[in-house]
Amino acid sequence: MGRRFCCFRGQESSEKNKNIYNNSNGDGDFYSALENVRIFSYNQLKSATRNFHPSNKIGRGGFGVVYKGILRDGTHVAIKSLSTESKQGTKEFLTEIDTISNVRHPHLVQLIGCCVEGSNRMLLYEYLENNSLDNALFGPKKMQIALDWPRRASICIGTARAISFLHEEAEPPIVHRDIKASNVLLDRDLVPKIGDFGLAKLFPDTVTHISTRVAGTAGYLAPEYALLGQLTRKADIYSFGVLILEVISGRSASKTAWGSDMRNLLEWTWSLREEDRLLDIVDPELVEYPEGEVLCFIKVALFCTQAVSKNRPPMTQVLEMLQSDGSSLDVESLTQPGGVREIDHGSGYPSSSSGHKLHKANQQTDTYAFITSTKNISRMQVSTSEMEPR
Repeated sequence: MGRRFCCFRGQESSEKNKNIYNNSNGDGDFYSALENVRIFSYNQLKSATRNFHPSNKIGRGGFGVVYKGILRDGTHVAIKSLSTESKQGTKEFLTEIDTISNVRHPHLVQLIGCCVEGSNRMLLYEYLENNSLDNALFGPKKMQIALDWPRRASICIGTARAISFLHEEAEPPIVHRDIKASNVLLDRDLVPKIGDFGLAKLFPDTVTHISTRVAGTAGYLAPEYALLGQLTRKADIYSFGVLILEVISGRSASKTAWGSDMRNLLEWTWSLREEDRLLDIVDPELVEYPEGEVLCFIKVALFCTQAVSKNRPPMTQVLEMLQSDGSSLDVESLTQPGGVREIDHGSGYPSSSSGHKLHKANQQTDTYAFITSTKNISRMQVSTSEMEPR
């Protein structure tokens, strides 16, 4: 990527950055040992983003604001300005970033450098031209992308490969904790890449990067995680199942529900499964699609979102299921998804012609399988590498 701008090397370093490293126990050998991290000064990133001009702002996540930047060698990058203070010192922070930078996969966003200067902590990622899957599906009209079925299937399979890699091949294994459409980015060829993996370890346990805009619904969160703080690979698998349904339906799972009877995407899908009408969730914009393959993907999503975590298949198996013809899926063994209410079937469900509308329900005593809120989540103390329930 051209010339290396390293704060701790020779005359490329600013005096300010030299002081940072000189105050870190004077361990020059440590900084020389960093293999993967390019370190930039704040002034370099300020210049790359035209003083962090609002027109260069391309997103905001749980960790901070993201800007588009152009380095002096012409390289386009995404610069994430971390909005919360890390629990780690400079040395520990850089060690963690160096480790994350070494986690590489074709479907993971590559972390290429960082800035640690005073209170400023920023991360530099490869720039992906088509922003996030969230914008492609649910964003403003000018940001939406027409996705045919082969593109949607490719996005689901590519994302599954990345999660499988994080769970089974990364060392140590990584639980992402926040699989959702806004964390799946698309390059110029619409190849999906997962971002923000491994970052949660940089922050205090009292700070969560997971957000749910909908009180009382599951959204992307697995029930055992939302209620008990049990963080395992199965929580990512649940979130991925929800993501599949979003890709197929073109509807956001983070919206409260549709209609007066307040059905969310997962509830609607489960009800349609019981009525043998699963294809009713397919995005109306998707005119042509192979019914058998789409049905297979929907069923895989239901396997991933089962309420009991041990019933969810591992990501390696999920990937195999997505690439099969679906004939071997034992759908009779499926159990109800987490977060689905007991529903009065007399109240009605959306038909394929009603789209987002739902029939009025008179049932006032529906109860949620679980209820979660941002307030409760923020008090949890969980680890991104914890692989078994407490």
